[in-house]
Amino acid sequence: MKHFRGALIVTVVALILAFVYGGLNALVLAAILGVMEVSLSFDNAIVNARILERMSHKWREVFLTVGMLIAVLGMRFLFPLAVVSISAHLNPVDALSLAMAKGNPEAPGTYGYILHHAHPMIAAFGGMFLLMLALNFFFDDNDFHWFVLPEKMLTKVGQFPAATPLISLIILTLITHFIAHDSFIVLLAGVLGMILYMAVEGLGAIMEHHGALAEVENEVEEEFTGKRPTSKTLLVGKAAFAMFLYLEMIDASFSFDGAIGAFAITPDPIIIMLGLGFIGAMFVRSLTIFLVEKGTLNELVYLDHGAHWAILILSVLLLLSISVEIPEVVTGLIGAIIIGASLISSLIYNKKVLK
Repeated sequence: MKHFRGALIVTVVALILAFVYGGLNALVLAAILGVMEVSLSFDNAIVNARILERMSHKWREVFLTVGMLIAVLGMRFLFPLAVVSISAHLNPVDALSLAMAKGNPEAPGTYGYILHHAHPMIAAFGGMFLLMLALNFFFDDNDFHWFVLPEKMLTKVGQFPAATPLISLIILTLITHFIAHDSFIVLLAGVLGMILYMAVEGLGAIMEHHGALAEVENEVEEEFTGKRPTSKTLLVGKAAFAMFLYLEMIDASFSFDGAIGAFAITPDPIIIMLGLGFIGAMFVRSLTIFLVEKGTLNELVYLDHGAHWAILILSVLLLLSISVEIPEVVTGLIGAIIIGASLISSLIYNKKVLK
């Protein structure tokens, strides 16, 4: 429970603030949003944990503090404001005033209405980012395969040069031609999502190279001193900072569907920030730290696969939501089922190996 003590404290404080702000109704809405965010973010926690396990304990604390601030103020408050400001050609102050007016999302001109109509652009951007993230995982030559046949086929496809951006561009072209109403905006947003992914992936590759050099230095030190390092090398300093930025970019990409979908529950940005941000984001971060420190990902060999299948499906649903309304509960339920199945498969695998 020590890993979730902070999340529980933050939840209690957030619910009290919600009650003070808007009474019992606000408290219930904040709780619902918190549960929704957690249910949507199991795959997020697993992917984050894989990155965070390369970072030092100090930077894990930064992820829980500074990273939490970015998640709450950045993605759950400032990001929707920025979208409304750009879409409606409003200055930030007017966009904030419109947000605090808490108008009906179905009424033209309100904050929620403008944000809803910006959804195709956001879905294309986030959908393409997550699609490339999932494809990159399956195109790699992994040690284990969960769904053996499709994963082996994807690995073979991944041997083709530039397979991830090539297939992503083909899918984006089909989406803009057959699904999107405003093809240019969707195409532009999708390409920008791909560019951002390739940029953060390149940053991650540089950091992995830095980590590999550190491992070589450890081996050289062991050869000359005869002392074996007590633990694997963890990134610190500039390398850890760059990896932290990479982690935050990926973490933010998972927040698009929840940040926009929350307006189907309430148009109040304060309640959204308390529910999605403080409650949901804190629990997801605590779960990430738990997975890292307990070594759960290494023990449960199919959990990574389950998370990336969930991400692949999430990306497809995001892209389809450009023209078809898909409830967030569907996305969360599918992701939870897939990750639950990968967890059970991992436990069965471990049981067989132990025999």
